[in-house]
Amino acid sequence: MTFKSSLVALAVFTALTQSAAAQDASDSSNKNKEIEKITVTASRMDKSPSSIPNTVTIIDRVQLEEQFRTTKDLSTIIGNLASSFSPSRQKMSNTGETLRGRPPLIMIDGVPQSNPLRSGGRSGQTIDPVMIERIEIIHGANAMHGLGAQGGIINYITKKPSGNNEHVISFDVTVPDSMKSNGISFGTSYAFSGESEFIDMLGSVSYRNNGVYYDANDDVVGVDTTQGESMDSQSADFFIKLGHNFAESRIELMVNHYNTDNNGDWMPIAGDKPNGVPTGAVEETQPWDAANNQVTTTSLTYTHENIGGQQLNLQLFNQDFKAVYGGGCFESFYDPSFEGSDEVVQCGVGSEGENLYYEQSRNSSVKWGLKSSLIAKDIAGLGIDAAYGIDLFRDTTEQDLVKTGFSWVPESTYDNIAPYLQLDYDLIENLTLSTGVRYEHAELSVDDYKTLWGAGNKQIAGGEATFDETLFNIGVSYKITPNIRVYTSYNEGFGMPDIGRILRDGKSFPGANPSISDSLALTPIVTDNVEVGADYQGKYLSAKISYYRSATDFGSRLALNSDGFYDVKREKSVIDGIEANVTAYLTNNDDLGMNIAIQQGEYDSNGDNKVDTDLDGANIAPNRINLYWTHNFDNDMSTRVQANYFMDRDFKNAAGTQYAEFDGYTTVDASFSMPLYTGTLSLGLQNLLNKDYFNYYSQTMGTNDRYFKGMGRTATIGYTLPF
Repeated sequence: MTFKSSLVALAVFTALTQSAAAQDASDSSNKNKEIEKITVTASRMDKSPSSIPNTVTIIDRVQLEEQFRTTKDLSTIIGNLASSFSPSRQKMSNTGETLRGRPPLIMIDGVPQSNPLRSGGRSGQTIDPVMIERIEIIHGANAMHGLGAQGGIINYITKKPSGNNEHVISFDVTVPDSMKSNGISFGTSYAFSGESEFIDMLGSVSYRNNGVYYDANDDVVGVDTTQGESMDSQSADFFIKLGHNFAESRIELMVNHYNTDNNGDWMPIAGDKPNGVPTGAVEETQPWDAANNQVTTTSLTYTHENIGGQQLNLQLFNQDFKAVYGGGCFESFYDPSFEGSDEVVQCGVGSEGENLYYEQSRNSSVKWGLKSSLIAKDIAGLGIDAAYGIDLFRDTTEQDLVKTGFSWVPESTYDNIAPYLQLDYDLIENLTLSTGVRYEHAELSVDDYKTLWGAGNKQIAGGEATFDETLFNIGVSYKITPNIRVYTSYNEGFGMPDIGRILRDGKSFPGANPSISDSLALTPIVTDNVEVGADYQGKYLSAKISYYRSATDFGSRLALNSDGFYDVKREKSVIDGIEANVTAYLTNNDDLGMNIAIQQGEYDSNGDNKVDTDLDGANIAPNRINLYWTHNFDNDMSTRVQANYFMDRDFKNAAGTQYAEFDGYTTVDASFSMPLYTGTLSLGLQNLLNKDYFNYYSQTMGTNDRYFKGMGRTATIGYTLPF
């Protein structure tokens, strides 16, 4: 994949859309108008998608409702509609799920859910999707919010009060193809919205019970008892939003508490990956605490529309995150002082003859932050818009062991101060220059600590490490016609590697008196993202295509170790890709669409500053094509059929030898909704053709203990009733 070939593709795209534009020259499409009404809040300037010189995906409420008919898994939904996102693992963990081959920053109303110090892979499990109004996705590395948006930003925008007093109840039931009772899942929610003279409010409570997952052969899908399992689990969510409008300002409080717990009633049966035997499961109580996730997200937002002719936005936020991971019989967790102790349960013998015991870890992270911005429009009548402000952030994180209480990742504090300035300038009619700068000052503070016995029982001196980076972005957007736009941009993204993984194993701290100040592994990740693209929006057709290159000289690659845990490798990496999507509006009631994502990534395996080895499935998504057809009937009934085609891929090392392989597969979903009484009835079939497959992560990164098949066909029936 070369830059030249990408320019050729863009030229062909422009020629094709020019001819389509000629037919639409006199038409002002309603679809186009609706798109322009949307502002992307994650852009920090509340810009419309067509004015941002990057690929932007907006998943609106209609699209979400279509997806909810078949699944409530947000990773699956995003993958269905933004093809450069990794396919869902169908587990409690989202480790290895990437956007454009790099981890995205996930937010709820601008509040970060990703944990910069110890990722933990649970940032996708922090809210019930019932309260999400739309999802904004800005593709590619950027520094708009800091905090490691290396692959882009995924911002869940929650619902707003409707202005009318309204109540909504909903429920759904999902049944596997096997029709086995323990495979039935169900969920229910109640939401209310209303306002008085002084306050408006919106709230909801929801509950979901996931049954046992079955594959296409009616066998129980294997359980992940290490990172966390979503089957045989329950989740509950409480959400409230309170607001008050003044003359030119508004204050708003949002609180969301999400809790998910596995029942711990299933144990894995090891598979045989070389011979194609999947990991299985047997009904047996786990000899440790079941995996769980508890997250409380709070934000207090103040906006003022006119302070000296500028718009003020202030957001104070907090996130309290706690996660317990599954257990196992790991040599990494062994300590001789607990051998034979009544506090632990013996489980086996280690490689050195030691008596191992069951153990597990838990991660705790508390984040505080303040985001501030002032937005000035058309400064001095020169056509210049500006957004500027300062972001403050603190994260305190620790990961310890549940039974012994030892600190695996010592308590670490990350402080960040980041002033920024972003400018938009209309150079000439239809030509806009966007540019900005952000200065990141970060401090990492770690107390003195010891690594676990299995990691050498090293005494490591703590201290403080300080990092400073100045990040730039520049982009140009030009409207060739009212329907056709071309753009190009360069963005730098800033993020920390998974500090917890680096601290806990001690491998990056050499010498007789190791100290955190001796390790380059803690150095931040600066990612360069170059993009060139074009989009077209007409009455009968909309289309987008973009080429991007994402590169970093000192990246952060996840590598699986012998105990099934991930280590961090700091290496140069480069990812190239093409994204495209086309939607044809065949009639007023029929849309036919296609999304394509092709990407290739390599890293430097031998330290010679040249990339030479393919990135694996924990670090890059598969090439895929998503197809869909929606039909809306005149009586408010609607249908959607969608197919996900994942392409075969071989992964090769520096010598050109294949070290991993992915056998692609295709899944098909279908759904239907209709009005019933005063509500809406929906029916969805996920994996309609009951495709038997091993999922992408299992094929590329799986071990005998994590060689999972995907879920077989399921049927979901749901009903929503407003009153």
